[in-house]
Amino acid sequence: FHPSVLSPHMNTPANSQGILIGDKVYSEVFLAIDSSIIPEESLSSTPSMLDGLDHETETNLRILGCELIQSAGILLRLPQVAMATGQVLFQRFFYSKSFIKHSFEIFAMACVNLASKIEESPRRVRDVINVFHHLKQGKGKKITPLVLDQNYINTKNQVIKAERRVLKELGFCVHVKHPHKIIVMYLQVLECEKNQMLVQTAWNYMNDALRTNVFVRFEPETIACACIHLAARVLQIPLPSKPHWYLVFGATKEDIREICISTMKLYSREKPNSEQLEKQVEKRKVALEEARLKAKGQNPSGTPALAAIGGFSPASKPCNSMKKEEGKVFQNGKNHSRSRSRSCSPSRSPHRHRRSHSGTYSSQSSRSPSPRQLKGHRASPVTQLRTERDRQSESSRNSNKRRRSRSRSRSNSRERGRERDYVKHKHDRSHHWDHRERDRDRPHDQGRSKHQSRSHSGRRHRR
Repeated sequence: FHPSVLSPHMNTPANSQGILIGDKVYSEVFLAIDSSIIPEESLSSTPSMLDGLDHETETNLRILGCELIQSAGILLRLPQVAMATGQVLFQRFFYSKSFIKHSFEIFAMACVNLASKIEESPRRVRDVINVFHHLKQGKGKKITPLVLDQNYINTKNQVIKAERRVLKELGFCVHVKHPHKIIVMYLQVLECEKNQMLVQTAWNYMNDALRTNVFVRFEPETIACACIHLAARVLQIPLPSKPHWYLVFGATKEDIREICISTMKLYSREKPNSEQLEKQVEKRKVALEEARLKAKGQNPSGTPALAAIGGFSPASKPCNSMKKEEGKVFQNGKNHSRSRSRSCSPSRSPHRHRRSHSGTYSSQSSRSPSPRQLKGHRASPVTQLRTERDRQSESSRNSNKRRRSRSRSRSNSRERGRERDYVKHKHDRSHHWDHRERDRDRPHDQGRSKHQSRSHSGRRHRR
């Protein structure tokens, strides 16, 4: 199905010397139209079936994807050859990859974009996304335009990456030989090319057959013969049957019957529901993810499963370790003093001192054993010395905090006094300038009263 690139360890063909790259000899890349035909073994066990998807759901997804490509091609005004190429690429890709792990809608967009380039009718990725957004809304609903937000940018990047993925999986062998011209040529041989109804009906059956898998199972010449045979039977146009006319072109009766049955089954199937199919795919995807995590010994949330961890118990350790620690203190006094200095340092215990809203500091009370625990238990001399030193350091820290709070309150009172003096001085200056403006507005004949008011205001200002 895929064109093969032989590795240096594989045998190269006898008629080919290969290509020398560095110190290794690689064989050539063989591309042929025969490589696009899928063997029967791959049809019975597709990647989607291996992931747990049933055959009926996979068939509906293939039909829905091809219908989207056909409708999008019509809205994008692509030639029919480009739409046919996109549908064949879509069918080929999902015989090598699973519908569970790859979104059929994203890859349908990628196939449309790639087919438009192959058939020399390129379209922008933005136009392809807009058309699929329009088709997804459906008929009879209010059409809302596509918003160019982050979701649009993500979708565009996904379409570009999906196009590269299709090229990689198909080995860049994207050539598709369509039976459009072959139908016309065969009808000319049968001297029926003037019958426009027969020609059009055969073309219609061929376009409908794109939604099936016949284009990846049979040669284009066989498909052309089957479409002509089916159209002639429906229109009741006699064709040579002794022997059958299609035997001349290399087709067999079994292949013709298989293609005709696959095409006619399309008209008896119900239209696939995209929402229901997406739910089934999502459900199967979740089941596969849970199975994968369970195989790794994890829960669906990503946390390790308790059953997989042996000997785990949330119970606490026994409390007799306190006596062992006191015994170690008697043996090594240096280690005791070092651990005590580390435990008492404020950097080692960030939650020991907390600052309140008033600016003062409050320390949490150290944990001390209850009277019941102390009953019958006499503390060691080292423990008594440690508690006495802790009390002294605690009292010194409290006295330092009181001094800081007093100095802080004094500085705050000084700042408030300065603010009051500044406001009072500012008020006196504004009052003085108001009097001066009022005196300027008076007439000139009241000079004496004006002089008196100025002197009065000046005295008030000096006071």
